[in-house]
Amino acid sequence: MCGRYTLATSPDELASRFGVAFDRSVAPRYNCAPGQRLPVVTTDADSADLCKWGLIPRWADDRSTSFINARAETVREKRSFADAYESRRCLVPADGFYEWVDDGDDRQPYRVALEGDRPFAMAGIRERWTPSTRQATLGGFDGDDGPDGEPDPIETFAVLTTEPNDLIADLHHRMAVVLAPDEEERWLRGSPDEAATLLDPYPADEMYAHPVSSRVNDPGVDDPSLIRDVSG
Repeated sequence: MCGRYTLATSPDELASRFGVAFDRSVAPRYNCAPGQRLPVVTTDADSADLCKWGLIPRWADDRSTSFINARAETVREKRSFADAYESRRCLVPADGFYEWVDDGDDRQPYRVALEGDRPFAMAGIRERWTPSTRQATLGGFDGDDGPDGEPDPIETFAVLTTEPNDLIADLHHRMAVVLAPDEEERWLRGSPDEAATLLDPYPADEMYAHPVSSRVNDPGVDDPSLIRDVSG
């Protein structure tokens, strides 16, 4: 699965890499976590959108129904994801992600990145969810009301996962779908059938992994020390 990732690349570098503007006020992130608003690249904007990580299906009664990941093998079939996969695919920029390995009584986190720490895109799907007026009136969604008193829609996303490559297999039984640069346009604008051909594991020989501090377990901790190799 993909439950945490990093995005410490500068907005200017990201803009050059993905061809859209990134908010320069957004600080480098070393511990991107579910529930946070993070940049995604879509087909209908000239700048990256900030969306909440944790896709809420349009039909959900409340925001407790959310998904940070969607399995590549079943994304087209699941009610929660099928419509988003059909017409609202997105790129989730990152420059690394974390996986945890059981190590006796502890779980050792590892950071996985591409050689050279270059930024990449994970395959994502997005959804717009609007709380009902009745729910908002009950006070359950403070801060979501617009100026007219109606609840504002919430933009959300999930990261697709697939079978692991040889590197990740030693860490976890799933990995994020990492797209090659020449696959990104097809993921965004290709047909659903064409997009389905892109959901294979990224080549292991272009990636590396090293153990990092268990401080990354706390989503409230976010600083450069989290990505340092602690293998000694």
